[in-house]
Amino acid sequence: MIDVSVRHAEPDDYEAIHRIFSGSRVIEGTLQLPLPSAEMWRKRLSERPDGLYALVACVDGEVVGDLSLETYPTHWRRRHVGLIGMAVRDDWQSKGVGTALMEAVLDLADNWLNLTRIELSVYTDNAAAVALYKKFGFEIEGTHRRYAFRNGEYVNAYSMARSK
Repeated sequence: MIDVSVRHAEPDDYEAIHRIFSGSRVIEGTLQLPLPSAEMWRKRLSERPDGLYALVACVDGEVVGDLSLETYPTHWRRRHVGLIGMAVRDDWQSKGVGTALMEAVLDLADNWLNLTRIELSVYTDNAAAVALYKKFGFEIEGTHRRYAFRNGEYVNAYSMARSK
């Protein structure tokens, strides 16, 4: 098993995150468009809104995964909810990086932010991601038909959540 460390993302991580989101498997599994600019990622990391937590997974000091947790600090009726999105660099998928990111974000959500519901969307054909989320107690709550346009066709996505 590899040693994966998770830490808060810093603005200087933008080039590594740009590399993550330049991978074809990552692009197919997210709502991002191909060929992202590094400048877009620099701005995203530098100008994070309140309630957005960004984590990165590192192996030997190299950033190989990214996870964001969006919370709703000014939406009084949704303050108990977090929304996550995750990406693991193509060459690091299925090696424990996603597991390390999930462990870290759920610790943050459960033990520090007092979130009682974590939500996400995942394409129905992303079996590895669905299995990972189920491993952490997420359940499929519904299917979004024609959720996104990907590779010239519409694809479905599951709405998954974990409540405690």
